[in-house]
Amino acid sequence: MPQLKRTATGVLGGLAGLVGLSAIAGILVTATVTPAIAVSGYAASSALETFENMPSFLQIDPLMLPTEIYRKDSAGNDVLMAEFYDQNRIPVTFDQVNPVMYDAIISSEDKNFYTHGGVDFVGTVSALVGNASSGSNRGGSSITQQYVKNVLQQNCESEANGDQDKVKACYTATTVNTGSEGYQRKLQEMRYAIQLEKQSSKEEILLGYLNITNFGGTVYGIGAAAEHYFGVSAADLTIAQAAAIAGMVQVPNTYRIDKPEGTTTDKAGNAVNSEADGYSLTLNRRNYVLARMLDDGRISQAEYDEAYATPITPNIVNRDQGCKMAAGAEFFCEYVVSIIKSDAAFGDSTDERAANLRRGGLKVYTTLDADLQQTALDAMAVVPGSVPYMNLGSSAVQVEVGTGRVLSMVQNRPYAVEADGVTTTSVNYNTRGNGSIGHPAGSTYKLFSLLNWLNQGKSVNEVINGRVGVKNVQTCDGATQKTFADNSGQPNHIGNFENNSGYSGTVYNFTRDSLNSGFLAMAEKISVCSTNQTAMNMGVTRGDGTALDQDNQPYDVLGSQAVAPLDMAEAYAAVAGKGVLCQPKSIDRALDAQGNDITPQPTCEPRLTEAVAATAAYALVGVMSGTGVGARIGDGTPVLGKTGIHQYEHTWMDGASTKVATVVWVGNVDGFAKLNEHRESGWQLSRIRNAIWPKMQGAANDKFGGDAFPTPDSGLTKQVLTDLPSVIGMSVDRATQTLEAAGFGVTVGDAVDSVESAGTIVQQDPGAGKVSGGTTVTIRPSNGQGVAVPAVSGKPRDAAAALARAGFGSVDAACTQRDDAPRDGTVTGTNPPAGTMVSRNTAITIQYQAESCGGQQ
Repeated sequence: MPQLKRTATGVLGGLAGLVGLSAIAGILVTATVTPAIAVSGYAASSALETFENMPSFLQIDPLMLPTEIYRKDSAGNDVLMAEFYDQNRIPVTFDQVNPVMYDAIISSEDKNFYTHGGVDFVGTVSALVGNASSGSNRGGSSITQQYVKNVLQQNCESEANGDQDKVKACYTATTVNTGSEGYQRKLQEMRYAIQLEKQSSKEEILLGYLNITNFGGTVYGIGAAAEHYFGVSAADLTIAQAAAIAGMVQVPNTYRIDKPEGTTTDKAGNAVNSEADGYSLTLNRRNYVLARMLDDGRISQAEYDEAYATPITPNIVNRDQGCKMAAGAEFFCEYVVSIIKSDAAFGDSTDERAANLRRGGLKVYTTLDADLQQTALDAMAVVPGSVPYMNLGSSAVQVEVGTGRVLSMVQNRPYAVEADGVTTTSVNYNTRGNGSIGHPAGSTYKLFSLLNWLNQGKSVNEVINGRVGVKNVQTCDGATQKTFADNSGQPNHIGNFENNSGYSGTVYNFTRDSLNSGFLAMAEKISVCSTNQTAMNMGVTRGDGTALDQDNQPYDVLGSQAVAPLDMAEAYAAVAGKGVLCQPKSIDRALDAQGNDITPQPTCEPRLTEAVAATAAYALVGVMSGTGVGARIGDGTPVLGKTGIHQYEHTWMDGASTKVATVVWVGNVDGFAKLNEHRESGWQLSRIRNAIWPKMQGAANDKFGGDAFPTPDSGLTKQVLTDLPSVIGMSVDRATQTLEAAGFGVTVGDAVDSVESAGTIVQQDPGAGKVSGGTTVTIRPSNGQGVAVPAVSGKPRDAAAALARAGFGSVDAACTQRDDAPRDGTVTGTNPPAGTMVSRNTAITIQYQAESCGGQQ
């Protein structure tokens, strides 16, 4: 707390200082409290001038109040979900306090409260004299002065932002009663008190004091004290209860009655002020207050006798706090708290935001949907909280398309409490950070290869070679990396589900079938780094918050990197929402203690063109009749989706309607246990996602509905033709390499007769030209044993001898009779035709015309 400005008088020590300050106090009281008595002389005017130069305006900062976080119930009513506080305080108005409480505090603390002008001169001077002469630490303050002291202390603590050393310093600065600093503090306190009395009514001061003062531990204010110690409101306090609470303000942590084991010990070490001794110290103090009330005429003898005879019987009501209050929504609550601690709407610094959470009196209204949350909890129950064979985790989250509002958030493990041996956690598996590092996304990450493909103007109906084999994957900046997609099972080799050999097909089909070799083939045309950057553009990072495009390994396109389910939910929601990506929104409305709207404003902005989003949705709808068939709902609401399994260690189902997106993850929190080797609740763990996702998305469909997805873009669904090169004349190996490099499949057919050297490609089907990408081309090499049929057309029939000389072992003739033909005949052709490549054993038929064919055939 800033040091107060000191005068020459203020720095005097001991009794010399006391004399000066007492003189000022005397003049002060004469001049301001009992102005009918005249003041004269230089001493008086000098003292008054010194006093008047001290600060007089007391800045009363807002009370430190609990922050309350609300959720809606099924009927749409706001219900308290959790609260946080350093000071358990329930502010009350003047009419919400039983008048007997005012009587008790006035009689015990300041019987002249309604007649003085802010300073109890006799009590103050008595305390100063006692402190100076005996070294004691008496207060001697009026209620107004005590209020001033509490305000100064609270203001100081507010600036401390939870720093306990600073908080301790605040207490010292506002309570010191010894030495010149004690006199200085007391005089400044008096100055503030007198000015406060001029500005505020007695009722305002009295209520302010009762709302701010400490009643032991973290209990502050009469509202919280009544509820905590006796389980009643401040309006329902009895005389005995009011007197007990009023007595606590002298030494709150000694007189508190919520410690049955006692609040202190005697010289022998025995517990004192305990349940066993009837809270003796508090009882004696209460009876003192009752006596003062009787002497002051504030209660009757009969009321005194009844209250005096009443034992102190606490009815302790502990006001819970923290996310453990949010039964069934603890992890969502923690996510909301993380927003309060990180969003600038709640303070300019980390310390300020943390302090506002516990002291700012915020009212935070969240997005959680009670119906979807309950369905999610019921669905998640199929995954045990713990199993002996692995560190099993599971989570699910739903967000609203077009707004990013988080509608449900659950996981399989209980929240940070011990429960019959079940493994518990406070880590939120749905979000990034705060202890979570995310989970490998598996094939749900293929969404980003699809989007990258479409962003580059490529069609989902382009055919490419998705067969198993070596893929030259583009990593980044033109670099490639040889990647083995061969179903071999060798380390760092990639296989397809159930060792599928793959096929040449469309990107649409690769997506439907989740074909690993197909997506690696896509990565030969679009780089891994551009796919990772597409994911980042869609709001996804690694689960620890770092960038996805740091390493750019081929396996990234298959979902090897760990990501947060909430990020994936927002990405799928963007596809379902015409390309508009919304930041997660967990808070619908937030108010500060003064009622000002401080709601954070997450953004929604287009990250995909509507054409790309519609075409991606078209492909992902197809998944629901492919690998996603096990998650089909059947309620008629159109949904898109994508399945994902990573090494059988993690399994996902991500999808959305046009209204709500749902993401489910099940897997290893750590470790590498295989989900396909275990079953729970009748499901193989690798498929248990299908027991969760349909129920959650189905509930969302029932409540929010869903429309048909937009028609895919014609340019992004067109058939694509590719140039097929000629490989005639090449060797088999060179022809194969040439065709595969161009993205075509290759089948080597049987060798055929040809004059070319053996192994030379002499046939390809289809031939060079425009064909569908990824087409399988059949090539046939020469066997080296071919001969071309000679051309003998127009020659005399005797030309048959030339065929025999060419080595053909079987030569026949076929005559056609014509009157104008030569008598001996003229050759018109051969079968096979001239130039045809045949083996020497092939039968050749000479075709000729003659005047007469009789006997010539």
